Amino acid sequence: MAEAGVFQDQISCSVCLDTLKDPVTIPCGHSYCLDCIKSCWDQDDSISICSCPQCRETFTPRPVLRRNIMLVELVERLTKTGLNTPPPPPVHSPAGPGDVLCDFCTEEKTRAVKSCLVCLASYCQSHLQPHYEVAPLKKHKLVDATGRLDDVLCPNHQKLLEVYCHTDQKCICLLCTMDDHKSHNTVSAAAERAEKQKQLGKTRGQYQQRVEQREKELKTLRQAVESLKSSAQTAVQDSERIFTELIRSIDRRRCEVTQMIRAQETAAVSQAERLIERLEKEIAELRTRDADLKQLSLTEDHVHFLQKCQSLCAPPGAADSPNITVSPLFSLEAVGKAVTELKERLEDVCQGELVKISQTVKRDSSLQDPEPRTRAEFLQYSCELTLDPNTMHRRLIQQGRTVTVSGDTQSYPDHPERFQGWSQVLCREGLSGTRFYWEAEWSGRGAAIGVRYRGISREGQGADCRLGFNDKSWSLECSGYSCSLRHNKEKTVISTGAAHRIGVFVDHGAGTVSFYSVSDTMTLLHRVQTTFTDKLYPGFGLYWGNGDSVTLCQLE
Repeated sequence: MAEAGVFQDQISCSVCLDTLKDPVTIPCGHSYCLDCIKSCWDQDDSISICSCPQCRETFTPRPVLRRNIMLVELVERLTKTGLNTPPPPPVHSPAGPGDVLCDFCTEEKTRAVKSCLVCLASYCQSHLQPHYEVAPLKKHKLVDATGRLDDVLCPNHQKLLEVYCHTDQKCICLLCTMDDHKSHNTVSAAAERAEKQKQLGKTRGQYQQRVEQREKELKTLRQAVESLKSSAQTAVQDSERIFTELIRSIDRRRCEVTQMIRAQETAAVSQAERLIERLEKEIAELRTRDADLKQLSLTEDHVHFLQKCQSLCAPPGAADSPNITVSPLFSLEAVGKAVTELKERLEDVCQGELVKISQTVKRDSSLQDPEPRTRAEFLQYSCELTLDPNTMHRRLIQQGRTVTVSGDTQSYPDHPERFQGWSQVLCREGLSGTRFYWEAEWSGRGAAIGVRYRGISREGQGADCRLGFNDKSWSLECSGYSCSLRHNKEKTVISTGAAHRIGVFVDHGAGTVSFYSVSDTMTLLHRVQTTFTDKLYPGFGLYWGNGDSVTLCQLE
């Protein structure tokens, strides 16, 4: 009898909660009725992953089920001697935190070991004895101790919930099937559990497949990160080497310029020193001649004076005193100016090439941040824009962040940036290098919302001036009926209704402009993919009639 009590739990199926029938043991070590585990695993052919209902260990492919001979013999032997043989003498087991208490202990509460689904009570080892010894009680269904016995009772009839109603999607008792649920589609709770178990297995299989997919993606992403680190390190080393060579090349050119200046200095100084020596010699000769003339002028011997006067009084000729012009042989100021111009051109080239390098790095990176999906994510890239009054057409009036078409021409001062033909205005801020987001709301008959390069024509009513009608601008034209994307000579009609609040997301480095209809959700209207070669300026066009307006929304 003690032996039967020890093995009581081991010969019960955790699916049907009854004694094992045709017991089989799966690879994890748990045993089930052959029909119960087959029913759990009979799912769609597309789900190749099976799992243990108890420990949830998964098996791929589906294991082959074979009878457990030892359990078969054990069940047969215990069946002959009685399955509900009482267990060994009870052992006192005080209740601890979180334990289910015995419902029959009146003094010191002890831990319940089993709950009866018929009695709807929990028992410690001592008070459980009658369920192993009294014949009527031996037929009761015992489960591991649980504190949720009220959950299995019908609130109306206080009977066990043994039936599932498909019509009302709830568990009911047998009495419920005779009144409130009489004509409903009902099945036993065990049958519905088996069906739900299939769905659960199928769902778990889908989750496991998703986990496998995500693990593969995670592995690929980690490999990409390692590859990126290695590539970045190589690129840094290459750039360091190239810039070192460039610095050395510039330093060589610096030395060459220094040598040229010093060589010219040496030649000029040498030439000047020869002239100085010649001039000093000529000055000395002239001083000697002057001294002789002074001495001759003081003599009192008339004969001697007349004999020397003719030779000494001859004026210095051109051969004796050549004309020397003192002027710089080369201009140091011109050299400084040339070097300054070289520096400026070099800086311009470096700046332009660095922009190209930056765009190439962003374009080639396989780890780019995905485009935002929710408005909260877009708002992380919000930028503060201001309307540029110097670009505003004279038919437009600005009131705060709103521009409205007026019937009267405004007396704005002349400015080279002002639009003369089309009723348009640009923002002051030029966008480049990173991500930007803003919103605009229009009213009236329609508006054009877009971006453009700064350097386009402002006069006349040709396509080269109008937003979206040239290769230097992109525009979303909105009306009360539809939206259209315009760029150059192409028009793309967007199959959506009117959109009055437009969100514009620019990823300058990735070369994208995305237009969204903003409401409770973000609805993508159109995305432009290109390569930007300059700063982008947000712009607006109002072409249809007086009173039409567009407002730059204040984003919080």
